Amino acid sequence: MSQGALAQFLPLILLFVIFWFLIIRPQQKQQKAHKEMLASLKKGDRIVTAGGLIAEVVKPEEEYLKIKINDDTVVRLERSYVARKIETA
Repeated sequence: MSQGALAQFLPLILLFVIFWFLIIRPQQKQQKAHKEMLASLKKGDRIVTAGGLIAEVVKPEEEYLKIKINDDTVVRLERSYVARKIETA
């Protein structure tokens, strides 16, 4: 590889490194944190679903969660539709 060819690819390599640190790496960290949060859900946790519903976990199952939306309504929700866990102070 000649010196000129390396000089041509250096801006592309630099652009990829910047792209990696600004976009890909933070997104991977966020996905890992979300996966850990889903695995740690337990009975009594309050969650927000992807649709914006606020619910309480009644029974965690392997692929689904049984959640209570109000006093009378208990439904099953696929774990991937949990947007976030509500932290109580």
